[in-house]
Amino acid sequence: MVAAPVDPRSTAAWATLTRLADGFTPDLRRWFAEEPERAARLTLDVGDLHVDLSKNLLDDAVLAALVELAGEVGLEARRDAMFRGDHINVTEDRAVLHTALRQPPDVEVEVEGQDVVDDVHDVLRKVYAFADDVRSGRWTGVTGQRISTVVNIGIGGSDLGPVMAYEALAPYVQDGIECRFISNIDPTDAASTLTGLDPATTLFIVSSKTFGTLETLTNARLCRAWLLDSLRSSGAIGRGEDDTAAAVAKHFVAVSTALDKVAEFGIDPDNAFGFWDWVGGRYSVDSAIGTSLVVAIGPERFDEFLAGFHAVDEHFLRTPLDRNVPVLMGLLNVWYTNFLDAQTHAVLPYSQLLHRFPAYLQQLTMESNGKSVRWDGSPVTTDTGEVFWGEPGTNGQHAFYQLIHQGTRLVPADFIAFADPAYPLADGDKDVHELLLANFFAQTKALAFGKTADEVRAEGTPEAIVPARVFPGNRPTTSIMAPALTPSVLGQLIALYEHITFTQGVVWGIDSFDQWGVELGKQLALQLAPAIDGEESALADQDGSTRALIRYYLEHRTR
Repeated sequence: MVAAPVDPRSTAAWATLTRLADGFTPDLRRWFAEEPERAARLTLDVGDLHVDLSKNLLDDAVLAALVELAGEVGLEARRDAMFRGDHINVTEDRAVLHTALRQPPDVEVEVEGQDVVDDVHDVLRKVYAFADDVRSGRWTGVTGQRISTVVNIGIGGSDLGPVMAYEALAPYVQDGIECRFISNIDPTDAASTLTGLDPATTLFIVSSKTFGTLETLTNARLCRAWLLDSLRSSGAIGRGEDDTAAAVAKHFVAVSTALDKVAEFGIDPDNAFGFWDWVGGRYSVDSAIGTSLVVAIGPERFDEFLAGFHAVDEHFLRTPLDRNVPVLMGLLNVWYTNFLDAQTHAVLPYSQLLHRFPAYLQQLTMESNGKSVRWDGSPVTTDTGEVFWGEPGTNGQHAFYQLIHQGTRLVPADFIAFADPAYPLADGDKDVHELLLANFFAQTKALAFGKTADEVRAEGTPEAIVPARVFPGNRPTTSIMAPALTPSVLGQLIALYEHITFTQGVVWGIDSFDQWGVELGKQLALQLAPAIDGEESALADQDGSTRALIRYYLEHRTR
């Protein structure tokens, strides 16, 4: 039985935070001046991640109340229930065990009499053997040529995680192997991704747990047709059923548990890699959903990736709340959202390799915590969720940082950087990575401490434009650094934000592991199909706006 959520507003800590927020006037300049050790005291390490919380709008009273809040809402008990395998995803009556995906093989986590860690490693061994076959050239296409391109077909968590991780770990990708990704049902995605590929050396991974996702199966059929048409037109295969079956079997594998549908598509069920209903899509990159990544970087590096997740899991599970990095970052987000009226949260990696990380976090955070009912079905009692967004530095500096620095909205921001660059390059005698990090350090300093009118005047600025050049400061940031962007560090970053998201969900009393909000639009899309096909009776059933838009489409579609 899952305990009912605690209304956070009923806690003593919430009352304290409400009182502290009333008239709250942060002064980072003064706080740092009065306490030279502030940075040291509020900088914590988790795994290889060095996390500086000192430039947040946080004093000792706020910190103490936030930690008290975590205790009063039962964060530790719900955390332990998750790791134990209790069915904390109540609307789907499921365990939540993405943490089991990265447990060492000698650990046992039993759910309904089954050791799920043993199951995880059985699948991992199968994925690793397949990846070794592709990487070594033992797995060939139907013409006997080795595979040089792997195309992952998925959407949502079956796409965002693999593509983000593949881009982030590009320096670790084996020479001679390229991964591409198709997700959007817009046919342009499939057409542009397939352009320039040789069907004889292309392998497709169809990632769909149920093997029924509309976008994924549509794109899989498009790719199958492309493969067969191309091989037939080149004379590589004939048009008989045996030729067709052989080509599909050698060029398609699946990540799915629906083996009957996999076989119906033409994929050998022996080449299907499973995962479980206790793994949500947005928490699945470290499952068989990461098969394309395993092929790209190899099993040894993927093991390092999993070890990075596990290191943060252990920190989250065993570290006291007042020193627990994901807990504190999640509580800070609650402070900003519920007490200081922040609406969004920026994630700003000073690493081009992490250019898809903010997009990945959008699904992780907003699909998890974009809820208006609690896990017992009652309405939420507070605002929930933030809009997560971001762009790599320094690109963002020339786009939206103006609003963060001098706008009227509070935008907490996480800055991420690495000591060693993936590609050390110099512009003459100048280390370009040092230029990047100079911007990283400067931006958080400017956001925290700003520039006063007197400082602007001292630079000789004409009085009429002094106000335009004042920076108010007291804009909160967290700085996350690591030695380098390795597979382990990437795993640590992902797990960090998973547990930040969990922490916020517990405070708000919501089920962070279902996603019913994505279903209605998908259902209506299927119902609208006859109207879009021109069926007048179906068209007449639509509301005035939808009917007019469909008529516009029908009148203007030319090919």
